[in-house]
Amino acid sequence: MKIGIPKALYYYYYSDLFNSFFKNLNIEVVTSSDTNKEIIEKGNFYSNDEMCLSLKIFLGHIYDVKDKCDYILIPNIDNYGKKDQMCCNYLALYDLVNNLFNVKVLTFKIDYKNKLKEINGFIKIGKELGINKQDIKKAYKKAVTEVNKIKKKKIYKNNQKLRSNNKKVLLVGHPYNMYDEYISKDIISILEKNNCEIIYCDQFETEVTNELSEYLSKDLYWKYSKENIGSIILSNNDVDGVIFLSTFPCGLDSLVNELVMRKIDKPYLNLIIDDLDSNTGLETRLESFIDILEQN
Repeated sequence: MKIGIPKALYYYYYSDLFNSFFKNLNIEVVTSSDTNKEIIEKGNFYSNDEMCLSLKIFLGHIYDVKDKCDYILIPNIDNYGKKDQMCCNYLALYDLVNNLFNVKVLTFKIDYKNKLKEINGFIKIGKELGINKQDIKKAYKKAVTEVNKIKKKKIYKNNQKLRSNNKKVLLVGHPYNMYDEYISKDIISILEKNNCEIIYCDQFETEVTNELSEYLSKDLYWKYSKENIGSIILSNNDVDGVIFLSTFPCGLDSLVNELVMRKIDKPYLNLIIDDLDSNTGLETRLESFIDILEQN
């Protein structure tokens, strides 16, 4: 039994949880390759122009992993509560994959407004794989404990970097953009080459950043957007500048980032990645931004 997980979108939020859960049940997990040119080309082939680049990349990863596994895991994530809504793309993934590819899909729904909690989803997929409920619960609880330990280490490291004497840049973006090397490697490389300490917006206590987001918008109800912008308030006294990283044409980021940029008092740079074949001007923009930080 092999469970395939595309290395895109939700992978960067849930990979530790998925890997640990299936490992605890002695089920092998297979991921797609790191994003590469072929994956980009396949993603473009299966997508349409209205899709954001991150969603196109996801479809390319489905193509890459589909023949390596027995099932592809695609959660249907609606919300984590009334004020913690997910991007609508997460609701569409299951139907997109089902209609575009001939694959077996393992799915579950997270909809806290209708009492469909995360653990209920894991119980559902465990039962579909023929595992008894007690073993599923035990594997899930153990996985959550392991994930919390990993998260604490990341938070500690991120907070330690805030004490650095180097110029500190807060990178604000979704993990599937920040940690996909094909999207962000040049950005990270240029910042590190110029001795900038990179602070990642998702490596703070999410309950805290979620709450702090209200200082910038009281009406925002997208879970991860709130956590992203809350990190700006949390680290405001320690960072020298903010870089917003998104992919074109992300509806949430285009709205939220524009709203935030009008309200913050830190130097900022807004990077919207569309064409991955060319980074013309990227280095110039980043180095100009770093020059501004040096002058402040």
